[in-house]
Amino acid sequence: MPLSFEVFPPSTKEGSSQLGESLRQLRELKPEFISVTCSSQTLNLAAETLKVASYVQNVAEVPAMAHLPALYLDKADVDQLMPQLREQQVKQVLVLRGDVREQLPVKHDFQHASDLVAYIHDNYPDFKITGACYPEMHPEAKNMVEDVKHLKMKVDAGCDQLITQLFLNNEDFYRFRELCAIANINVPILAGIMPVVSERQASGILKTSASHVPGKFRTILAKYRQYPQALRQAGITYAIDQIVDLMANDVDGIHLYTMNQTDAAQQIQQDIGTLFEVKSA
Repeated sequence: MPLSFEVFPPSTKEGSSQLGESLRQLRELKPEFISVTCSSQTLNLAAETLKVASYVQNVAEVPAMAHLPALYLDKADVDQLMPQLREQQVKQVLVLRGDVREQLPVKHDFQHASDLVAYIHDNYPDFKITGACYPEMHPEAKNMVEDVKHLKMKVDAGCDQLITQLFLNNEDFYRFRELCAIANINVPILAGIMPVVSERQASGILKTSASHVPGKFRTILAKYRQYPQALRQAGITYAIDQIVDLMANDVDGIHLYTMNQTDAAQQIQQDIGTLFEVKSA
């Protein structure tokens, strides 16, 4: 059962030092890969995402996956970045449309993630391409049918697998997986899980995430939000419950959004690590 993690490029020297230690610890958990976001406000992929992805691949010695935002790249950018990734032995990319950011100019070669997927698939066939998906529907989609239709186009353009946006209710994932099967989307779908370990993180999810927040999760937050250690433990336990249920239902893989912290990932591995050794039916 594949287990993978997401990290982001740090913005400070302290963050860089912390990330280096985090990657050393994550390596011990033997992940399938570690993805590297393009979270910087400048989207300087070569200086940030590529640098961290290279560190993951060549120093931490874990297969790295670089995030590429379609809206902020043109063909010339891609033709510069892909050989650089290849030179660093990074052979996996996660293709996203990218969030619209007012302070950054949008480029026009790739209006949708599927456009960039197709370009990479046709011109750089030695790369493994992952796409993003939304179990509860993309926030800008008119309805779920339209969203799955667009997802099918993205997969047909060349996606080898999909990773979901975070979700807190497994039933949403199962309904989404059924719709994908009906639409003949047959690539692996990795479940994106974020262990919520702080009140600040929980508040951010409540304010900014498009994910539905179940009553069970709200009750946990209300009960423990004034008790940081208890909330941390409750949040990790909630994530573990999700993962155990997903694995029992033959999920293709678990992708943990680590927020550059390793404590939750280490506890999950400690508590249920043997489950990842069980093959799906």
